[in-house]
Amino acid sequence: NHSRVSTWHFCSEERSRPMSLAQVRIVGTGLIGTSIALGLAQKGIRIVPVDSERENELLARDLLTTALGTGESDLTIVATPPAKTLEVLQQEFARNPDQMFIDTGSTKFNLVSQVASFPELADRFLGTHPMAGRERGGARAAQSDLFQGRAWFVTPTPSTNSQVRALAAEVIVLLGATSYELEASEHDALLAAISHLPQAVSSALASSLNQELKLDLAGQGLRDMVRIASSDPLLWSEIFFANKGNVIKALEDFEGAIELIKRAISTEDKKTLVSIFEEGARKRLQVSGKHGAIARKYVELLIVIDDRPGQLSRLFQECADVNANIEDLSIEHSPGQPTGLISLSFSSEDAGRVMSHLRQRSWKVHQA
Repeated sequence: NHSRVSTWHFCSEERSRPMSLAQVRIVGTGLIGTSIALGLAQKGIRIVPVDSERENELLARDLLTTALGTGESDLTIVATPPAKTLEVLQQEFARNPDQMFIDTGSTKFNLVSQVASFPELADRFLGTHPMAGRERGGARAAQSDLFQGRAWFVTPTPSTNSQVRALAAEVIVLLGATSYELEASEHDALLAAISHLPQAVSSALASSLNQELKLDLAGQGLRDMVRIASSDPLLWSEIFFANKGNVIKALEDFEGAIELIKRAISTEDKKTLVSIFEEGARKRLQVSGKHGAIARKYVELLIVIDDRPGQLSRLFQECADVNANIEDLSIEHSPGQPTGLISLSFSSEDAGRVMSHLRQRSWKVHQA
């Protein structure tokens, strides 16, 4: 039961703070570190990338080109694997005790507790975690817009000073993410359910597949389920060990759900099985909420468009003309077919206005 998460709050006041960052030092030039670097560079921030693996650092430097900085920075971001974070924080603090520090690791409680043993460092450190990633890793997979529209957790303690909080808030705003504040323990319990368990299930499913099957004939369902099984094995092993108790609890809860399905199938208990599927469908809708927030109920509109250049941009402009925000979209188009089907999701308030406007403009619109 992760009801404790209801204590979180959106740090909306951070968006009004004046921008002061000029240069950021990033230790760890993998996917997250380099993506942060590229995103901040686009906002005019100078970047000092550092990595113990020389080739990783060189690639990040080549990607950043004219955005490279020198000398001391306003903030150091530690984007290393979890097992190295504390060591790197101590090294960076010894190098420059006047620096401010944040990290990006996906587990927080152990790290925050360890940092608390070093009061001077604890004063200048804020644990953070962006909810973004890809199944591919390294600087080669980095994207400047990786954090756009994503949740970014912050886990301050009473000793965290206001300056590092302000700098972290600035980074999050510049990268287009949305900040949420949680206790470190609450963060780890939540992440076990919404991130670590899905990784375990995906990897377990992929590893259990019989190689004698014609897996190349698999449909989209299997492909969706095993997509993140391609993630970094060593990194995820570290994450699971760092959040051991919460991950085991999440796995036990999942095992209970699987056992219910097994029992319903074996006893041909259709009522129970249908009930489980219906509950799954209801909870699936909650996953589509933006920025980690509770999902709004969206209305899906189906629009038929001609397969010719400019049609999609025209459609988006039509939505903008009536000040409607597109919450989600998908495109279906068969090769050679002269038309395509665009599915756009809106809030209930926007959907009616968009449908009326598009029909007046001779678009072919249907409600799903």
